Amino acid sequence: MIKDTKIAILIDGDNIPSKYISEMMEEIAKYGTPTIKRIYGDWTKPHLSKWKTVLLENAVTPVQQYGYTTGKNATDSAMIIDAMDILYSEKVNGFCLVSSDSDFTRLATRLREAGMQVYGMGEKKTPNPFIVACDKFIYLEILKKDTEKGDKEGKSKKANLYNITPKVIRLLKNSVSDAAGDDGWAFLGDVGSLILKKQPNFDSRNFGFDKLMPLFKSLDHFEMEQRDQSSGRFKLIYVRNK
Repeated sequence: MIKDTKIAILIDGDNIPSKYISEMMEEIAKYGTPTIKRIYGDWTKPHLSKWKTVLLENAVTPVQQYGYTTGKNATDSAMIIDAMDILYSEKVNGFCLVSSDSDFTRLATRLREAGMQVYGMGEKKTPNPFIVACDKFIYLEILKKDTEKGDKEGKSKKANLYNITPKVIRLLKNSVSDAAGDDGWAFLGDVGSLILKKQPNFDSRNFGFDKLMPLFKSLDHFEMEQRDQSSGRFKLIYVRNK
């Protein structure tokens, strides 16, 4: 995670609901500073009316794009052209593409080829080609805050409802092995980075855990230990396969 990354946020307003805007902006701030924030759509259409009320609150600039031809998504083209203009302007070193549309797969690939850090955001219906074209992909559903009040018991049981499949266990164990030293121990931060390279949409929140450490702790397949950093200010977390 690069805190000083300058990020251009480009939102496909045609297929992203406005209800995610607050959580989306909070999430993006974890990865860098949003310096360009634009949303694309035909603002003469009634289905985008809900977006209009939240754009000013989040300083997002709407870009008007008329649908010139039936069946063709002019919004995609406008967003792709803008992304390339921003790339060549050299004003940012990262992009966040917010869409559930696979049409942005080639754009994400091209931006990464140019050395950009590319974050993707979309709903769980997002096709896999777009997901794997990003450095990291975040499902919008997991960002939506729980609005139920006082349901602490429900929250504590939430993690048990998620299906951690043998495929997920394999991914975790293989990543620990790949990142480990000769003693079998791996720094958890390195493991997390490696997992994302293998599977960009991996997120511990998909399984009901806020962070990677509690996810590993919940599984019987791993040992964990804390080690003092040389400066003594922080504890380093290491993990090993059992």
